Amino acid sequence: MQDTFFVECGRILRSHTSPVQVRTMLAGPPPIKMIAPGDVFRRDDDATHTPMFPQVEGLCVDRHVSFAELKGTLLHFVRRFFGGALEIRLRPSFFPFTEPSAEVDAGCFMCGGTGRRPGPGPGAPPETCRLCKGSGWIEIGGSGMVHPNVFRAVGYDPSEVSGFAFGMGLSRMAMLKYGVDDLRAFYDNDIRFLRQFP
Repeated sequence: MQDTFFVECGRILRSHTSPVQVRTMLAGPPPIKMIAPGDVFRRDDDATHTPMFPQVEGLCVDRHVSFAELKGTLLHFVRRFFGGALEIRLRPSFFPFTEPSAEVDAGCFMCGGTGRRPGPGPGAPPETCRLCKGSGWIEIGGSGMVHPNVFRAVGYDPSEVSGFAFGMGLSRMAMLKYGVDDLRAFYDNDIRFLRQFP
């Protein structure tokens, strides 16, 4: 609720692309494997959040889909996107439409996952990494196993099917890939910055 922009006439700007997943499930039976890209709007604005950003969500529903398959899919996606052996971690979290749920973190590119950066000059003591705030990790999205109540709401039998879902902010992924230390730079319209990207 606190992330949502409310506009005139009681309407809201969507804060995630999950409604596409529900419409896809309502359209027919499993198996389902889909990706849903789209712009979303949230009340966030700092070095790693912006009020509007492109998001991509994935959904897989079939018989015997496991959390291990979710982790493998996320690891494959992140490694293909970054082109290397970047590590991920899954932290327990809460999302209303998945159970269990997990935040997806990638290793911080600015500090190499140490949480510390060299000081500003020769002999200066190391500083806490500004981007990851000293943790060595940067959150890139959320994930989890589709909640049985979601399956019931779309007419699926949760004893017959299982599935996973995930969502990631594409601008945060670009931030990591290109070594940008402040997400807002993508939206400041500084032509010198934008010309770096073909």
